[in-house]
Amino acid sequence: MKNVVLAALLTLAASPVLAFPVTVDSCGKPLTFDAPPKRAVVHDINMAKMAFALGLQPSMVGVTGITGWYKLDDTFKSLQGSIPELAPKEPTVENLVSVSPDFFFAGWYYGMKPGGDVTPDTLAPLGIKTLVLTESCVHLDKSRPAASMDLLFGDVEKLGKIFGKDAEAEKLVSGWKKDLADIESKVSGKGGARVFLYDSGEDKPFTAGKFAIPTAMISAAGGKNIMEDMETSWGTTDWETVAARNPEFLVLLDYQNGAGYKKLLDFLKSHPAMKETDAVKNGRFVALRYEELTPGPDNIAAIGKIARALHPDAF
Repeated sequence: MKNVVLAALLTLAASPVLAFPVTVDSCGKPLTFDAPPKRAVVHDINMAKMAFALGLQPSMVGVTGITGWYKLDDTFKSLQGSIPELAPKEPTVENLVSVSPDFFFAGWYYGMKPGGDVTPDTLAPLGIKTLVLTESCVHLDKSRPAASMDLLFGDVEKLGKIFGKDAEAEKLVSGWKKDLADIESKVSGKGGARVFLYDSGEDKPFTAGKFAIPTAMISAAGGKNIMEDMETSWGTTDWETVAARNPEFLVLLDYQNGAGYKKLLDFLKSHPAMKETDAVKNGRFVALRYEELTPGPDNIAAIGKIARALHPDAF
């Protein structure tokens, strides 16, 4: 009997339930969970991929903000399975409460807007706890540090802690850090080629600034984001500034899995100032999808793509 009791106690001790309550930081505010969420909703393709990478599908009752923006591949559809999309773009409070969630993972301008109808403060009285994507915190806190890959690592670790998947999160992050170190070792000493990320916009280009994860990705790949002094995460600049800084290489955001970047490139080739830049004249670019350039599991492989295109002799 003693052995049976001991075995039962050991089983209980190993249970992740006993690790609760847990508290994580969400844009400087503590967020406490007494147990793993059971009815989670996740916004946007990059954050959905974070959740899928941790195997959180059984705890998910919805996703939002995906088909209204992106062309999906079969892999994503397979991972999503029967989880419904509650809104193709930004969700309303009504979209969310329709599935009685207890957790929402989104960000500022990733499904939520400061002062909008859907915020952590508006959802809290409804019993919905919101984890805010760390990259987006700068929209409310200008004192945040510049972008680093910890934007990805930290959020995955937080999700792991919240859902009792610490070991899975640690394994993922450890693997990513190893792959990242391998890429960085290959491009070490190669110098910081001038890189411009072009997301969208013709009158004014929409791009990544100081606090957006592509700035850290470009640096890890052996380049330098020419707009890294722009005091925001994602925002607009002007073509005169971009052309004056003469990028040597372009990162083109492809929303359509192959077709989207061509429109961007054609525009740059016809632009009176941009067509004279080294990057456009020499046709030096790499096209990457949205989920490769926003915090998510595809970031590390995307850094490898940038690095190979920038420094083919290093691989």
